[in-house]
Amino acid sequence: MFQEMWNLFLDRNDFFVGLLWEHLGISLLAILIAVLIGGLAGIVISEVQGAARPTLGAVSFLYTIPSISMLGFLIPFSGVGNATAVIALTIYALLPMVRNTYAGMSGVDPAILEAAKGMGSTRLQILFKVRLPLAMPVIMSGIRSMVTMTIALAGIASFIGAGGLGVAIYRGITTNNTAMTMDGSLLIALLALVMDFILGFLEHRMTKRSREAKKMNHRMGAAAALVCLAAAGIGMFHSREGETLHIATKPMTEQYVLGEILELLIEQDTDLEVELTQGVGGGTSNIQPAMESGEFDLYPEYTGTGWNMVLKEDGLYTEELFGELQKAYQEDYHMEWAGMYGFNNTYGLVARREIVEQYGLETYSDLVAAAGDLTFGAEYDFFEREDGYDSLCETYGLEFKDTMDLDIGLKYQALNEGRIDVMVVFTTDGQLSSADAVVLEDDLQFFPSYLCGNVVRSQVLEAHPELSSVLEKLSGTISDSDMARMNDEVETKGREPEAVAEEFLRGLGLLE
Repeated sequence: MFQEMWNLFLDRNDFFVGLLWEHLGISLLAILIAVLIGGLAGIVISEVQGAARPTLGAVSFLYTIPSISMLGFLIPFSGVGNATAVIALTIYALLPMVRNTYAGMSGVDPAILEAAKGMGSTRLQILFKVRLPLAMPVIMSGIRSMVTMTIALAGIASFIGAGGLGVAIYRGITTNNTAMTMDGSLLIALLALVMDFILGFLEHRMTKRSREAKKMNHRMGAAAALVCLAAAGIGMFHSREGETLHIATKPMTEQYVLGEILELLIEQDTDLEVELTQGVGGGTSNIQPAMESGEFDLYPEYTGTGWNMVLKEDGLYTEELFGELQKAYQEDYHMEWAGMYGFNNTYGLVARREIVEQYGLETYSDLVAAAGDLTFGAEYDFFEREDGYDSLCETYGLEFKDTMDLDIGLKYQALNEGRIDVMVVFTTDGQLSSADAVVLEDDLQFFPSYLCGNVVRSQVLEAHPELSSVLEKLSGTISDSDMARMNDEVETKGREPEAVAEEFLRGLGLLE
């Protein structure tokens, strides 16, 4: 495993280094804001009698909110991407900063303060010349723990389309690439250790009290602040020349491949630069609002998902309704469907082979008698979809013993380990062919059609009409078996989505 991790890092060092810079930028910006706001708040509540308890209570309450919930709460206000990640990380970093600043300031010996007053020092002089210097070791301890926590927590930012090393972790889980997941995790740990070492060195320097040492400390502090700002700027706001098309994909292997196909073809055939945000957590529920706000310009979507999740239609979607789907998108969202790839990635149910043999399962209806003994597994959004779990159970009269929410990249592992008995799959899943599972028949035809195409903002198509011809080149080029094969190349054979996408385009003669 370590050899595999090392080889992957060497082969993709530009990928990992880029993510490292992004991770550092997001983390440092949140840390700097937390130090300023939290430090100021800690000083204020130590000076203002009665302010400490409500302030610390409020900050502690925010700290108890799960990170995923915090990100979901912030998305409607600040959208997906780096800005939301920085806000969330800043909120979580406030507690150790406020608490340690207050503790350090309040812990100064009252006798020292009385002596300073007796010598004629003003309140500000006591604050900056006595209390803050004496409280600094406690404050620095809070900063060190806060920095380590923030760098580690920044890994979850990729869930909402932000950058950083969490991208490698999440992509590795989704595509069954353990080496990528481990490389991303290890780099986060190393980054946290390096930052802790640097802060430990600065903390040690602050114990030196000579005039020369103090001057050097001030210079080093100013230099460190400038480096942090520069790193945050590079990581957060790096830009590319030319007009940029912002493309998003869902956290699925085939969407990673489709994203790479779009990037390669668009950058070859147009003057547009593509900024690809891969694996946005929550899929449609987070990408669609970002499309409406203009944060994203294009993303691959499925017709049935658009009908039920975006348009909120209750009825079963069939491709005869595509005209209505297109019209509703144009009128309600000023978006269009373009470049329909040709494959239908609909849902299906599979059961472990031993379960199939034990209960004699062939169809979904056969599950009715057995469901009370079985555990059902699916990715998170399936349990919330209009055409998801509740509707499936209602249609077939199913009552499973238990359910399990799973990341899409872990479903097959859970099935193979016997953690779940029945699960929902996509018909183009690469791992389906190698899983010890049987696909059941949807005898009541519950699941609608899910032809894949691209949803594009109309404003973008009007500004760049050449984009329409590029997307049209992809129409009807991918069959169900083509997509399943490409997924398998990534998930089972460990190939990179970009390499699979390039090979596919060259096979069609679309890539020079």
